[in-house]
Amino acid sequence: MTTDKKRTSKPAITLSQSDYDSLTGMAASTKSEVAEQLFEELERARVVPDGKLRQGVVRMGSTLRFSTDSGEAREVTLVFPGEADIAAGKVSVLTPIGAALIGLAAGQSIDWITRDGRTRRLTIESVLDDRPAPAGAPAESTVAAAQPAP
Repeated sequence: MTTDKKRTSKPAITLSQSDYDSLTGMAASTKSEVAEQLFEELERARVVPDGKLRQGVVRMGSTLRFSTDSGEAREVTLVFPGEADIAAGKVSVLTPIGAALIGLAAGQSIDWITRDGRTRRLTIESVLDDRPAPAGAPAESTVAAAQPAP
């Protein structure tokens, strides 16, 4: 029984203030089930000042690698709806998987409901970001990967 609860509970997420503000405004002006899902994610997010979001957290514009419970592995960039291009690996934050990705960090998993109603689980393998690390962050590689369990 604890396994079911653990599987369905959502992981902690963190957003920068600017992503939070942009996404809240966009979701408020969009009437759809996915916009409601995005609102749910925004409501539970820990919001930090711009420049304080730690490296390795999925934010708008992040390129990341994830795997699914079906064994699929993908590399995508999380974008606003007008920039989406699935053939180029650009996933809109206003899709079920895009709303699930925002704010996660390497090693975290989340369940999401596909457009056809199936529940799937994805795990962030790494977050690759070409932007410099926030001020005060350690000068490390710009790739944050899931750390193996001890």
